[in-house]
This record gives sequence, structure tokens and C-alpha cells, in this order.
Amino acid sequence: MNDIFRKIPYINIFLFFITLITTLLAGVYMEGGNILSFRDIKLGIPFSFTLLTILGFHEFGHYFYAKKNKIKVSLPYFIPAPTFIGTFGALIKIKSPITTKKALLEIGASGPIAGFLVTIPLLVYGLSMSTVVEIYPDSGIILGEPLLMKFFTFLIFPNLSESQDIILHPIGFASWIGLLITMLNLLPIGQLDGGHIAYAVFGKHHQKISKIVFIFLIPLSFLSLNWILWGILIIILMRTLKHPPILDVNTLLTFREKIIGFVCLLIFIVSFIPVPFEI
Repeated sequence: MNDIFRKIPYINIFLFFITLITTLLAGVYMEGGNILSFRDIKLGIPFSFTLLTILGFHEFGHYFYAKKNKIKVSLPYFIPAPTFIGTFGALIKIKSPITTKKALLEIGASGPIAGFLVTIPLLVYGLSMSTVVEIYPDSGIILGEPLLMKFFTFLIFPNLSESQDIILHPIGFASWIGLLITMLNLLPIGQLDGGHIAYAVFGKHHQKISKIVFIFLIPLSFLSLNWILWGILIIILMRTLKHPPILDVNTLLTFREKIIGFVCLLIFIVSFIPVPFEI
């Protein structure tokens, strides 16, 4: 009986429910509700459900492919935060070495691909529920549009004029955050998802790519200070731009594995947001 209780991931469950609460409150606040009113909590459900679904698919993508490749891995840790979206995201812990390029590629790519696939229908639905308004000076925060959002916006609102903008439905906004998270994770730096993929595809050349992309964050920071903050977070959390070596670094990738890398590059391109926020 004690063994059964020891296997229950109490910390994972606790963090998930705290993150559920913080994202619900964030959603209530976005909708103009009273975060202290229990009756208003339903206002936060669309945002919270959408964001946690995207984060969950992303992390469980990593989890299942780690298990498939016989890598010891933790269940996802959701991270609650007192921010306007209620979370700092989610993560898993790899508990044993990843020894092959195939495993590294599959584990690194499965999260962004799973998160991206579930984001697409949620984004389309969220956009279709959004409201078109006239643009006024000092109208608040303007969200950057990745190519994917521009495409669906054109399909859903073909007659949108330059004097109009879209107020995103909470599901649409949470989907936009999902694209932003996917894009940031696919940067080929260090041990980000994109770093794992780049190391699997380019081997020892990954270190040069990682440094070049990290340096490129400097000119991007002139467009948006968000890139400086992201660069600082990478340095604090990873402490290095290098990737741990794997045993078969010189093994050639199969055609299937190259396709996986190419798909991740396409996802990065259509999700890329040069200026995430503009005030």
C-alpha cells in the first residue's frame, strides 16, 4: 500500500490544480469579471481550458516519445505564476541519458508538433468567435501576428480593413500564446526543443548555430524587448548554449527523421512573431 502512495505524483497533481486556478483567474480578469467572485469563475474557463490543453499536449508529446524510446521521464510539471496569463508554462524532467539521435529528435520534436496540431483548430474557432472593432489611438496592447494567424484571419475576415482590428476571443488569445510558446521552444538554442532537434540534425555544428541564433536575439531586441528577456531566461535556466553529447552523433539520419526536422522548421516559420507585443 505504501508503494502505491509513493507512486502517486502528488506534486504534479498539486501544481496542475494551482495552475488551473491561476489560469482561471487570469481568464476572469481578461473578461472583466471579479476574480474574488465564485460566480464569475466560469468566465475564465475558455482561456484556461485552451491554454492548459495546448501545454498538456505539448508536454505529453515529449512524455510519450520519451517512454517510446525507453527514456526515464517525469510526468509534466505545470508552473503557476502571478502573471496576466496565470502560468510560466510546463515542463518534464528527463531522468536518464538520451543516447541516440533518433530518440533525441523524436523527443524534441514531439512536443512542438503535438502542441501545434491541437492549436490549429482552437485558433480557428477562437478567431471565428472574435470581434472586429475600429482602431483607435492608444487602444492598448497590440499582438503580433504570425503567418499562420494572418492566413486564418484572411480566411475568416476577408473584408477586414486597415482601420479595423480584431479583439481576440479568450480561446483565440490562448491559441496565440500557444503559437508563441511553440515558436520560442523551437529556437535552435541550447537544450530548448529546437536545440534538441538542431543537435540531432546538425550534430557538432549545433554549437555554432546555437551561438548565431542567440546573438541574433540582439537585433531582434530593437524590435521588441521581449527578446532580451527571453535571452536572459535562457542563460539563467540553461547556463550554457551547448548541448550534451550523444553517443551516435555521427550517425546519418533517415529520410523520415529529416522530414521530422523539416516539419519543425515549417512550424517555427509559420509561428514566428518578430514583435510579440506592441504598446
